[in-house]
Amino acid sequence: MKAFKLIVHQNSFSPVDLIISLKDYSGLKEKDIVEIYHPENDYPRLLLQVIKDAPGRGRDTISVEQSIATTFQLRTFADVYVNIVNVPDVALDSVELTFKDQYMGRSEMWRLKNHLVSTCVYLNKKIEYCGGAIRCQVYEMWSQGDRVACGVITEDTKIVFRSSTSMVYLFIQMSSEMWDFDIHGDLYFEKAVNGFLAELFTKWKKNGSNHEVTIVLFSRTFYKAKSLEEFPQHMKECLQKDYRGRFYEDFYRVAVQNERYEDWSNVLLQLRRLFTDYQKIVLQYHERPNMEIPTAINSTAAQGNFLEVLNMSLNVFEKHYLDRCFDRTGQLSVVITPGVGVFEVDRELTNVTKQRIIDNGVGSDLVCVGEQPLHAVPLLKFHNKDNNLNSIDDYSMPHWINLSFYSTNKKVAYSNFIPRIKLPPRKSQEPLKKMYEDERKSKLLKEDEYMHNSIFDYDAYDAQVFQLPPAHSTCVQRVARTKKTSVAGLEGLRRSPPASIAHRKMSDPDIHHSLGDILSTGIKRCDSGCDTPDSPTGARLSPRSSISTHKPVIRTGRALINPFDPSHVTVKLTSNRRRWTHIFPKGPTGVLIQQHHYQARPAGEHPSRTENHRNNTRESHRESHRESHRERRESHRENLPKENGSPMINNNHPIYQVDGNIISQSRKRMISASGALNILGTVLGPPSTNNASLALLWGATGEQEWTPALTTANRAIGVDWKSLTIPACLPITTDYFPDKRSLQNDYLVSDYNLLPDDVNADFAQNRAIYKEPLTTMEVFKELVSQRLAQGFQLIVGVSDSDVIEAHCPSTPAPPPSKVAPQHSKPVNQAPTKRFLLSIGRIFHKLTLVGSTITVTRYRPRHPYPPFNIHYRYRFHAPNHDTYEVSWVSFTTEKLENYNWNYMDHYICTRGDTDFALVEALKYWRFRTLLLPLHNPATKQILEDESTHCDIYPTPTRQDLDQLTDGFLKMTESYFNKVKRPNKQRGGVSSPFRERVGSTRLPDRPRLRVEAMAAAKTVLERTQSQTGESDDTYDDSVVEPKLKSTASLADIVERMRHPQLGVGFLQQTVSLPSHAFVSIYAIHWLQANVEGVTYEKAAQIMEKMLQEKMICHASGDTTKRFVVGYYMYHILPQKTDKDPTDYVRPLGDLQSFENEWMEVEVLGPRSPLVPHEASSGALDISGCSPQTDLTGVPAFLCDNIDPDYMHCDNDNDMPLYKNTHLDIDVNNKSDRIEWGHARYQATFRPDQAYEMCIQWAVASGNIVAELIFGWARKAQNCRLQMVPIPADPLALPFTLKSDPLRGPIYVPLNEEPLLRNKNALFEGFPEDTWLERLFLFQEAIVGRFGFIKCTVESTSHAAGVGDHLYVHVTGNMFILIITTVKSEQKARGTRRANKPLNASRYPVHFEAAPSPHEAYITRHVSGKNKDDYDNSRRMGFLWSWNHMISKKWKWSQYPATGDEAFQTRMLRDFKHFCANQEQRLSQFWDQCWELQEKAHGIDLE
Repeated sequence: MKAFKLIVHQNSFSPVDLIISLKDYSGLKEKDIVEIYHPENDYPRLLLQVIKDAPGRGRDTISVEQSIATTFQLRTFADVYVNIVNVPDVALDSVELTFKDQYMGRSEMWRLKNHLVSTCVYLNKKIEYCGGAIRCQVYEMWSQGDRVACGVITEDTKIVFRSSTSMVYLFIQMSSEMWDFDIHGDLYFEKAVNGFLAELFTKWKKNGSNHEVTIVLFSRTFYKAKSLEEFPQHMKECLQKDYRGRFYEDFYRVAVQNERYEDWSNVLLQLRRLFTDYQKIVLQYHERPNMEIPTAINSTAAQGNFLEVLNMSLNVFEKHYLDRCFDRTGQLSVVITPGVGVFEVDRELTNVTKQRIIDNGVGSDLVCVGEQPLHAVPLLKFHNKDNNLNSIDDYSMPHWINLSFYSTNKKVAYSNFIPRIKLPPRKSQEPLKKMYEDERKSKLLKEDEYMHNSIFDYDAYDAQVFQLPPAHSTCVQRVARTKKTSVAGLEGLRRSPPASIAHRKMSDPDIHHSLGDILSTGIKRCDSGCDTPDSPTGARLSPRSSISTHKPVIRTGRALINPFDPSHVTVKLTSNRRRWTHIFPKGPTGVLIQQHHYQARPAGEHPSRTENHRNNTRESHRESHRESHRERRESHRENLPKENGSPMINNNHPIYQVDGNIISQSRKRMISASGALNILGTVLGPPSTNNASLALLWGATGEQEWTPALTTANRAIGVDWKSLTIPACLPITTDYFPDKRSLQNDYLVSDYNLLPDDVNADFAQNRAIYKEPLTTMEVFKELVSQRLAQGFQLIVGVSDSDVIEAHCPSTPAPPPSKVAPQHSKPVNQAPTKRFLLSIGRIFHKLTLVGSTITVTRYRPRHPYPPFNIHYRYRFHAPNHDTYEVSWVSFTTEKLENYNWNYMDHYICTRGDTDFALVEALKYWRFRTLLLPLHNPATKQILEDESTHCDIYPTPTRQDLDQLTDGFLKMTESYFNKVKRPNKQRGGVSSPFRERVGSTRLPDRPRLRVEAMAAAKTVLERTQSQTGESDDTYDDSVVEPKLKSTASLADIVERMRHPQLGVGFLQQTVSLPSHAFVSIYAIHWLQANVEGVTYEKAAQIMEKMLQEKMICHASGDTTKRFVVGYYMYHILPQKTDKDPTDYVRPLGDLQSFENEWMEVEVLGPRSPLVPHEASSGALDISGCSPQTDLTGVPAFLCDNIDPDYMHCDNDNDMPLYKNTHLDIDVNNKSDRIEWGHARYQATFRPDQAYEMCIQWAVASGNIVAELIFGWARKAQNCRLQMVPIPADPLALPFTLKSDPLRGPIYVPLNEEPLLRNKNALFEGFPEDTWLERLFLFQEAIVGRFGFIKCTVESTSHAAGVGDHLYVHVTGNMFILIITTVKSEQKARGTRRANKPLNASRYPVHFEAAPSPHEAYITRHVSGKNKDDYDNSRRMGFLWSWNHMISKKWKWSQYPATGDEAFQTRMLRDFKHFCANQEQRLSQFWDQCWELQEKAHGIDLE
């Protein structure tokens, strides 16, 4: 210890926290940790690390960064003691880091953790990683059971990541209790919204949380009816029937969709408004005049659609890799219910929900505003499908739901008493009772009039039910009964089965892991068809499985769950049970605690808390239970044994065995004998196989016990505010690994070896372009990173001996190593490095010995059966008018089918073309569109409130040319990063800033002959553009132009001219010498050869290609000459004396395409066929393809191209091409990163251009920097880059579409246009009506500023036949639904399930219309299909681009991203289509006037 003088410094003076000279303190060296404190104040003590020797602040003086000194109350110029500390004494058990407005993947979390090992952290310390791309802050630290202000992160420290910007779904259950009053006289709705939500939003604001929130009100409506016949036709499409034969419908009202607000008070107002009419609208939704419909009743909370709602959000969360947003991380579903935490649920749906929640690592919180009951909750009661009077209800306590109870602080003056049980109303629920009077076969007595098995003396009965059968008992035979759902509960298999029967267990008896394992073999036989629910299965409990046989079954001796005292009940430990535990801090007693569960109990009792490892409790350390557990029993998880019997010992501490229970001792803290034994509850009977593998049944941590004190008024379970404000991400570590016996019995083992050096040597020989391969160590770490990214967790604290014994037989056990699984530095003693990872019941062991990586995979021998649950519901999204029918599938994913071998090779070969990313690998992607940057119409709409929105002009030729120029510049400078030798730049302007108008392009797919007029106009305009001074050709062409008769050789000679030539690209590894860009060569020919038109120029180049004078830059000779950003090079001719400067091309087209982005550039597509059959379908007028030369709208012209609607891709180009992408352009990452770009092969200036960035081995923040960089640069090219969703319309029949999003249907009112005609286009040939209608609709969307976007849909196998348009601001999409003619269908290659087309012309509903058609007919104001004539429906589907977050809005006029602008666009579009103020009629009439005028001209 030594005294120093303390001064402070600013961060700007020195970035290090502590400046100290090593010579002032003997024995001090770099990396040491010192504590600093004033002699008179022993605490707080500040810990800092000596980063480097920094003399120069004066003798015996240390300097501390100012903000730290302030936090720790250190006084400047006072004396302080500095003392070197021993790291283990100040090591942290867990650290919480918060981050905001960024996407942090799990791989980044792991790499950041390794980066932080053996560093010192203190409260609010800011941490930067990857060159500042990843930023986070220290929020809370725990050491030895207490929160501390500073400490050192070691290998064993658990790091919890919490995100202030998550995707949050708030579901408010509008069950009948919402209209009841609580004890303070408030409606439960008021308590939920004015109380809980208001408080939540306040906490968000205070904490700076900026979540992306969706708020949904949901409820279930039951109908009093005995059969389907009682319902009118219009109600039948969405009705569902429950297990008791009741008809019901589920309603969802989306109040807020994917919004981020600074101020949420308006939303509270909106929710109160919705509440006023909610029940009335939902219950009377189907009423029609003069029509009798069954009475509708709102369900209670317990009977509501609770699990369905969680699955809805999971369908969105599962797709996080498709629409990867870069400014948020984390997913949370919160259900706010007026109930008390008890729900009646379907067993299969529970299994699905549990598996999905746990596998996806999604937080799910349940907030009850009802009074807390006197028993343990949450409690799920399974639907009892058995009609027998004696059947016993079956319950489950899910550990994967994080429970909070919200109570207001109101006090009642006259009493402290809080009633906890709601008195039944005087009239019992008559309507519901009557409804089932006739079907009472299931229950002969009303439920409240008898008690189960009331033949017993109740107390004796209770004692018998809840006692555990003796360990060796034979099954106690009770009354034989037919039963289907087994008893409620514990089924405490304390019996050890006879030795002769192998008591085989599956490794994860958690719920969805059906077919309970520990059922005694006797039970097992009768249970063979059943699913174990989420239940205690284990030493004391077996899965309460539903027995589906109808023969009398002997009831075996099992104890039921007693929800009034679950405190000593334990379950078998499983990997699911431990999935979230590492986000909980260890309390003073050494058990993991949830801070919002107050604990009130005498210090001597053992905490043996129960089953909630909920994969969700992710969060729960809450402020409330900060100081609660004050005694310290340090038998933390170390005593929590492993799932199948063998101990789950942590941290290699010494181990003791007491009565068959394994106890470990950690560090210097003693374990009180009673505490240590008690943590395992009362399972200390005679030793039995899985005595040690237990966790407590209730509760998220599995270690904190439930006590009756939790239900007392002043000690209630509070609200887990931390989880709701800064939700934790799924931890990257867990601590469960099955024991040897379980691995042998329950798992299939397979392994494969990877030798990165050999693999790369093989591939390198075949590669045209050499890239530095990854080293074996880099590959090894990347294999771990990829598994973490896909939801695996690193298993820590498992001793090596366990793993080696369990080593799979096919490979020799590697030498034992003492390397803890996470060490980032190799340890000298052993050459082996090993990581264990798990997800669900799948375990991977990665071993590195020398240069060989061995991947050993353990997967369950009996996997769960796949589930696929179909669900229909009605939902009402913002801007919709009705509750539309929709449907969705809830499916569980077979994680064991993921092709890891392929993925590992993809990593090994650095993502080269040998292993392409395929859909099944669930790689991340981000889709973008390039759109025109500015449109004066948008500005006008924003500035003038009264302007209509249909004022977008058709783009002129000049506009389109500017876009083409901008796109070429973007491709060259930013996507391809092409360099050009300086000498060619010709002063400021380079030959590649093209003059406006130079890129007039023919519509190549129908290459006929371009009219001479076009060529003439191009040349005339080219030469007359005096305004453009950067046309270097015109400036520098002093020599006369080549004659039109010049030979090809002369032209090539001139092309090579250093000053006047075509301008070559800089030669690189993959580019040969004399390489040029095809479209620029065409421009060059037009400028340098007399009389060359665009078309002629293309012919000259094609001829050169055939004559072998030029060749594609890859060396490929098979392809035609493509005009666009395509690279060609000049070949040396035989006449050349000395081709020394010639560098050969790669000779490998695939490698070349993987290196460079090449895009064909075409002109706008015209819907018209020119009158002269010989001439090309070229748009040679100066305006858009929507009109012909005389300005007549295309839909009224005679020469419509009959294939215009269907030939999006009628040339030899693929729709998309792929190329390799260098992601980490600024070298910020600590690893090699790469990705891929999937881009459209063809660019047309009148359409949006799509590019999708894909990656697996890259950090989200670094990808984001690359894309935001492009977006900024695009503006210099007069383009804007906007993100778009993978599924722009979210139609219900697309795979994994968002169930709570859907397009808005905007009908087109054609009545006023018909006048006296029978059909809109009467007078034109009938076979063109469909095309004309389509062109008419296209003309309308064009007026509103929408442009075509040919987008590949991720939701269908191939292209989509419908025509999608995007607004020039990028904020909204419109779909024009088209009908494909029958002959088109016949030759089409598309499968029937694609929403190709939906007819707007007569269709009988039975005739199986396309899915869109069905969808649209539902949109029509909820009326019955019979009420309108199907043939008269036409319209548009409108949807919002929810991917444009604040970060993207700078690129537009500040307000276009704004809700007011978007809402105004939709409102105006609806008005126009509905012909308000005769706007549609006027447009129609103007078009006809133009047509008549043109005809008049023709007639003259």
